[in-house]
Amino acid sequence: MTSHVRDLSWQVVVGGMLRRGIVLIVLVGLMTYFASQSDRFFQSRNLVNILEQNAALMIVTVGMTLTMLIAGIDLSVGSVAALAGAISAGLIVNNGFSFEVSVVVTLALGFAIGLLNGGLIIWGKLPPFIATLAMLGIGRGLTLLYTEGRPISLNGVDQYTFYGRGDVTLPVFGQTPVSVLVALAVVMIVSVILSATRFGLHIYAIGGSEETARLAGVPVTRVKMIVYGSSGMLAALGGMLLTARLFSAQPQAAVGMELDAIAAAVLGGVSLFGGVGNVIGAVTGGLLIGVLSNGMNLLRLASFLQQMIQGTVLVVAVAIDMIIKRIEGV
Repeated sequence: MTSHVRDLSWQVVVGGMLRRGIVLIVLVGLMTYFASQSDRFFQSRNLVNILEQNAALMIVTVGMTLTMLIAGIDLSVGSVAALAGAISAGLIVNNGFSFEVSVVVTLALGFAIGLLNGGLIIWGKLPPFIATLAMLGIGRGLTLLYTEGRPISLNGVDQYTFYGRGDVTLPVFGQTPVSVLVALAVVMIVSVILSATRFGLHIYAIGGSEETARLAGVPVTRVKMIVYGSSGMLAALGGMLLTARLFSAQPQAAVGMELDAIAAAVLGGVSLFGGVGNVIGAVTGGLLIGVLSNGMNLLRLASFLQQMIQGTVLVVAVAIDMIIKRIEGV
């Protein structure tokens, strides 16, 4: 019995080390390769661009991580991001709302859509994949309906676009993109919630075994609703940052972002089966995807090749997750 426990502990330790280490090794390897192929890769402007261009994805990945930790998923985040960008821009440009009001309304809308996803899953008994896939289509359709298929320009709305393109001067880092600071703030806040609060423990407990968590007194329904609501709200925040960076709300914005967020989370050590992973690892996975995309652009690879490579990365990420599961003996 003692030997079995020792062997199991060894498997868990090795699995944890693999989850934390593989993404860093691959990230360093990719950066080294792209630097050897292009002298522009390690230029400070390019490195800042990688962070700036992926700030929205980092935020959406945090929300996706929360749903995956409870053994769920949210495929609607891309369409919610696009809808949020359109609504927030439209409220200002077409309806004369202030920037502050548009932010509050848009975040509330994202949270409400997330709650609707949670309700369909919990009370409607729909699998998370089906419920959020349906919302993906609904959200994209609503975006096209609201914008009538045309971009909403934010030229002259400097208070909004500042969060996507603006910089602030920090004592040590100098000129730092505001969007990156917003993303880092989200990562830090959610990391603390997961690691240092009862709510965070409840999330991991549900992902480990929902029935066991329920028997232990965890308010499973409430936690799952808050998680899906938070995922929708973070998708809305990411959509607004993306809109601010593009200086317009694009009806087809954030197409495929849900796949990037899933790949980022899995690459960062978040298990598709729930209960394992953290936000820092997931965001590191998102950074890896950003570096991959940036490097392929610098090498001027054709778009179809980029899509093939990104799809391969997703398959490899899932395969690695399942291999580590077997190593851990789960």
